[in-house]
Amino acid sequence: MRISDIQRCEVRPGQLVEWTFSPATVAAATALPTDSRPPAYIQEGHIRTARSVREDGLFVPTWVGAAFDLPGRAELDALEEALRGWTLRHETLRSGFRWAGDEMHRFTLDEDDVSLRREVIGDFTDEGALVRYLQDRFDVAADALGWPNLIYTAVVRDDSTSVYMAFDHTNVDAYSIQRIPDEIHELYTEGLAGRAVAQTPVSSYVDFCEQERANADGIDDTHAIVDCWREFIGRCDGKLPDFPVDLGLRPGDALPAQKLIREPLVDADAAAAFEAYCRPYGGSLVGILAATSLIVHEIGGQPVYRTVVPFHTRLKSTWADSVGWYVGAAPIEVSAARDFDGALVAVRAELQANRSLARIPLARVLRLLGADFRPTSPDLHSIVSYVDARVVPGADRWSERKAYGLMRVSYGDQVCAWVNRLHEGLWFACRYPDTDIAYKNVRRYLEGLRNLVVSVAARERIRAKQPTFS
Repeated sequence: MRISDIQRCEVRPGQLVEWTFSPATVAAATALPTDSRPPAYIQEGHIRTARSVREDGLFVPTWVGAAFDLPGRAELDALEEALRGWTLRHETLRSGFRWAGDEMHRFTLDEDDVSLRREVIGDFTDEGALVRYLQDRFDVAADALGWPNLIYTAVVRDDSTSVYMAFDHTNVDAYSIQRIPDEIHELYTEGLAGRAVAQTPVSSYVDFCEQERANADGIDDTHAIVDCWREFIGRCDGKLPDFPVDLGLRPGDALPAQKLIREPLVDADAAAAFEAYCRPYGGSLVGILAATSLIVHEIGGQPVYRTVVPFHTRLKSTWADSVGWYVGAAPIEVSAARDFDGALVAVRAELQANRSLARIPLARVLRLLGADFRPTSPDLHSIVSYVDARVVPGADRWSERKAYGLMRVSYGDQVCAWVNRLHEGLWFACRYPDTDIAYKNVRRYLEGLRNLVVSVAARERIRAKQPTFS
């Protein structure tokens, strides 16, 4: 989907309705015994980071969400049933954590204990006022340190209804968000017609957390994966890598506010030609990282580009339809190459060598390293992510349905960039510190990336037209 903040996802006025877990559901949760299944390391790390930053005196909202339209004035009973049915299908949405001293313990509601409370907030005639209300409401309702930590809303109009859903990141990843518009649309339209949706059971992310954590806890600080991370972090001066350009930040400064750039990168034809050129080296992910290594070297002059690459951990088909945070990380480092082809070769070799490191959660590795990685920012490191989202069910209707993946942009000292391939081309989004220097250099990166993708695509078109001889 197109990644956006809520300010730029085509919000239009109307009657605002919201759904949260009912008081009865919240009361049932308070009486629950401990669920023996532990949090995933990525969940625990996220919540501990939020607590650490909060203890430093700063409230840093980090929710993510989805926005999309339904046709006409929604029938609220049917929409509520669709939202509840979707929630029940994914166990992590009815699971949360409570503290016991410095330990986190899970609790999980039974399906029968989950009900939603609907509240009509009122009519909004001003788009700006509606956007401000939604952002402020989501900050509170989807707080990493609270529970429940999700909220569903709808803005109802005669010609269309816009649905906005926000979650703490512990419950969802980008793929989970991307599936929401099609799944809710199907549940809603079938419910309106009085038909039950035939859905196969979905595996639980809570079960995945237990399995992944048991696997991660089976290694110690002598494991080869830990050694690789230890050496990588050592070459990063004892910390995880920043984006290697000047961001206008000084050591000891307060955590800066962030801004978001989000816009089309190239059209569908250029995206296809770029993919074709990069395919012998592993595809567009390799191409985007290779391009980034060249561009940041030009901007910042660093002889080696080091970054942490996110990878999904849905390695078995059983997790394919499950909502959860299925993300691992692997390090790569690429010396400055003379040209794009050289960078492609270097990135491919790094990914082939290191991708398996993502199977052990980074939070577990950092704990084993024993270093002081007390987080002072919600982002532990910079990232450049690439996802081909065209295969997601309903992706061909995202533009029609005004579908967006929502990101809360608040505070942070890292640069985090996402390149998504959509049916209409490549979409770029990037969070960066709100300084003049950071804006200038991130803009230079964006334009450099666009120019390189376009030039490579042009080379591929020329190559494809050349006759072949047998």
